[in-house]
Amino acid sequence: MKHTKIYPDARAALDGLLRNDMLIAAGGFGLCGIPELLIAAIRDSGVTGLTVASNNAGVDGFGLGVLLETRQVKKMISSYVGENAEFMRQYLAGELELEFNPQGTLAERMRAGGAGIPGFYTKTGVGTVIAEGKEHHDFDGETYILERGLVADLAIVKAWKADPSGNVIFRKTARNFNLPAATCGKVCVAEVEEIVPLGSLEPDHIHLPGIYVHRIVQGPHEKRIEQRTTRKRETV
Repeated sequence: MKHTKIYPDARAALDGLLRNDMLIAAGGFGLCGIPELLIAAIRDSGVTGLTVASNNAGVDGFGLGVLLETRQVKKMISSYVGENAEFMRQYLAGELELEFNPQGTLAERMRAGGAGIPGFYTKTGVGTVIAEGKEHHDFDGETYILERGLVADLAIVKAWKADPSGNVIFRKTARNFNLPAATCGKVCVAEVEEIVPLGSLEPDHIHLPGIYVHRIVQGPHEKRIEQRTTRKRETV
């Protein structure tokens, strides 16, 4: 039987990959480019004690917010707590562990992990609580702190197009954390809007080579708007 990276649905794409107490890297920024189908499948699987590395946790009732509501997440590695009241409530109540990372640092931790780099030095966070307990080193008279590369048990990402080999194109700002998150996972599952024939993607347009992507699932996406701002139509 010929092996394929394409799976019929999100549940099948995660089959055999999920376990309690694992570390998951999730792409997306707010509700932009989030792997909503895979998140829902993780919720339905019932796994618990998860550590999730993601810029934020979506919003209440959607995105990673659904895993907080079901108490399947024990720790978030994130840059931003806003937009999610349950995230804030659990953190302030001491029910959820939170490792704050500046956004650039978190992105670089994922990228470094995917590139096989165990750690790097940065000035970001020096002199703040971010630097507490971390190694300090001076370079050219400036103080830097050591940040560790992040390697996840599983990466879940959302993309625009993929071919059967797993070559992926992200769409505009939905690329965000999806690219570094995908590379830092020991296994990467990508949900996409469209699977196109092999050879139809222009090589120079591919953002993520198929060597990083182990499983693909195509499906309909709700793609909610995080904050809808409107104004009255002006009349002439």
